[in-house]
Amino acid sequence: MTITKFEDLEIWKDARELSKKVIWIANNSSLEKDYALRNQVLGSSGSVMDNIAEGFERDGKKEFLQFLYIAKGSCGETRSQVHRIYDAGHITPENYQDLIRDCLSLSSRIAGFINYLAKSDYQGIKKK
Repeated sequence: MTITKFEDLEIWKDARELSKKVIWIANNSSLEKDYALRNQVLGSSGSVMDNIAEGFERDGKKEFLQFLYIAKGSCGETRSQVHRIYDAGHITPENYQDLIRDCLSLSSRIAGFINYLAKSDYQGIKKK
């Protein structure tokens, strides 16, 4: 399958699912009233998918890789915030384990895509 838009990327789809889970928790738990932590985790989880999208839209391999590294960093930031949310008693152990698993899986998949892209002949639209 040829990827023609960022919405075709599996890592972007996974990042979107992570963001949706975080949004649900932010709106349906005591996190709703912990405004600082709520805003941080919403921002970092959204940043994962947004940086994948922005990097793709830059149309160059070098910039895409740079934004993928930023997305991976945001995924780690989200994972750290999930620990804080759990420690503050905002989520159940099941939600906690689910989100940590999702973050670890997504981070690994982003790393795999970075490695694939770095070794590929793809140069992006700018180089055509």
